[in-house]
Amino acid sequence: MTISMRAVTLAAALGSAGLVGSAGLAAAACEVTSGRVSIVGNEFPAIQTVAANAAECATDGLTVRANLTADHQTINLPGMQGNPAEYTSAIVATSSIVALLNEDVIRPLDDLVAQYGQDIPRRQLITVDGEVVAVAFMANSQHLVYRADVLEEIGVEPPRTYEELLAAAEKIRAAGIMQNPVGGAYAAGWNLAQEFINMYTGMGGAFFEPGTPNVSIDNEQGVAALETMKALTAYMNPDFLTHDSNATSAEWEAGNVALMNMWGSRTGVLMDTEGSTPEVYENTMVGAPMTVGGGEIPATTLWWDGWTVARNISDEDAAATFVAMKRGISPEILTDETMPQAVWMIEGYEPAPVNEGVIQTMAMGARPYPMLPYMGILHTALGDNIADFLTGREDARTTLADIEAAYTAAARERGFIQ
Repeated sequence: MTISMRAVTLAAALGSAGLVGSAGLAAAACEVTSGRVSIVGNEFPAIQTVAANAAECATDGLTVRANLTADHQTINLPGMQGNPAEYTSAIVATSSIVALLNEDVIRPLDDLVAQYGQDIPRRQLITVDGEVVAVAFMANSQHLVYRADVLEEIGVEPPRTYEELLAAAEKIRAAGIMQNPVGGAYAAGWNLAQEFINMYTGMGGAFFEPGTPNVSIDNEQGVAALETMKALTAYMNPDFLTHDSNATSAEWEAGNVALMNMWGSRTGVLMDTEGSTPEVYENTMVGAPMTVGGGEIPATTLWWDGWTVARNISDEDAAATFVAMKRGISPEILTDETMPQAVWMIEGYEPAPVNEGVIQTMAMGARPYPMLPYMGILHTALGDNIADFLTGREDARTTLADIEAAYTAAARERGFIQ
């Protein structure tokens, strides 16, 4: 599997045409009236908006339902492996599409694009081996979120590096403002692995030996990434290994956290007036992604989110799914309420202050998440082993060796390594 350069250079596309309306994508009409549409995806506001607008295609003959859940990555593959597939579309991101490609459960979309999607801008078409496999609708990244009032109280500017964040956290604790002022999606598994990937990227590390699937993280950059992560956990809620993005956001809205690295797609919820107090939401600000270890590359990764169509469904259901999902990302979904939910790749998008963190991520030249067929195996191995270091059961080198061994065994079993 070869990922096209269109996916890899998504940041450049967003930085130019993606944020400025031009010819304009015509409002997508629902061109079919029969079939079954069943969507699985994450549950943050932008995806809820897409699914709700796709549902407007429903008629007596065309059913549309959605299962939006934080567990989407554990159910989308098995839900598309049946024949017929339970889900006709999975809303995916840069990393999560790889598992679906590896298992061959999503179909090429070129024929459907030709019939129903000729007005979709080319920059939104994600291609693999020359075939369109997904339609992207938003960019995403993790970046700094901070409490302006708390930083002002300790006399500190918003941190630009993780070292500055740690120093600010110590001042907050020493001043008695918060005992655990740092938040983060450090839940053991996918989230924890992603935080390592961010940190290791910022350290300038390479995940694999050049041009090969051979893993290469047991090195100085790997040790430094783990040690920085552990230093951060000293200022986190002691239950940090159970905190995914939802739990971390709840900690923020409860007023328990003043600094964190968080997804841009989540910041709108943190800055609205629901679920929190004015002291919190009025002082919630977004900043650029931080660097680490003296590096110039942001310690984060750039992502896209988009939708796919299942392979094991009828042509009727595939057409219904494509048309409904196209309707879900049509320019007419952009309103005063939805505009701040994401850095939309949709024509007519105008960046809002809440999206500034993702915009700065792109401006700083953040690297895309490695969209490689074997990256998901490494992501899993990371998520299964890093907790041993953070809890003191293993040292850094042992943990990194365990990760490399787990990856190599799984990659060999899958045929990536001979």
